[in-house]
Amino acid sequence: MSKRNKGGGRGGSGNASSTRELKQRVKTARGRKNSSTLWLQRQLNDPYVAAARRDGYRSRAAYKLIEIDDKHHILKPGMRVVDLGAAPGGWTQIAGKRCGAANNRGGEVVGIDLLPVEPLAGATLLEMDFMADEAPDELKRLTGGPADVVLSDMAASATGHKPTDHLRIMHLCELALEFATEVLKPGGSFLAKVLQGGAEKDLMTMLRTNFKVVRHVKPKASRSDSAEMYVLATGFKGNKPLEEA
Repeated sequence: MSKRNKGGGRGGSGNASSTRELKQRVKTARGRKNSSTLWLQRQLNDPYVAAARRDGYRSRAAYKLIEIDDKHHILKPGMRVVDLGAAPGGWTQIAGKRCGAANNRGGEVVGIDLLPVEPLAGATLLEMDFMADEAPDELKRLTGGPADVVLSDMAASATGHKPTDHLRIMHLCELALEFATEVLKPGGSFLAKVLQGGAEKDLMTMLRTNFKVVRHVKPKASRSDSAEMYVLATGFKGNKPLEEA
């Protein structure tokens, strides 16, 4: 069972600067790699991790969506939202609060992930690989009609080889975009994680063909030293297959 959000506003604030704690250091344990120790230390000293615990969010990623939506207003009461790569549920929580699904006010959120996601109020959660052949049709069935917003925070497991990791996440984004063009209603929005790199241009061409406005966004909650950023496309032009674009 998820905790109640203690933050105010439209599903919480994206500002975690009020969380002030003494910097903690993690001792290197026998058998633990130095990279693991550094990751633990970063987690312990991350204000967004602390804020997520305080506000009852499943992950620090919740604040990324909060910041993006506070600025661009893609989530509204009564909307139907699909969340691709939902685990552990941070984005699903925010979408549920802002579209009204979490408090039975008419909105709807359907999420999918290969990993299990603990139940969330007002959300339908599907434990399935989005890349499985049957996944898109099952998502459409559960959504029950055209969607207003498709979210994708999907990321492939890192290999440590940057060019390979880049290609894999861009492929996931392209699959998410293909799905979005099949389920979005005219005027709908698409938000997806990408990585900075050369293959981005092809994706941007496809997005600009199918949406009126396309922009890159990097919320403050996204670590500054990360190549991670998000592409936000609004004003879906209609259900025109990508191969005809």
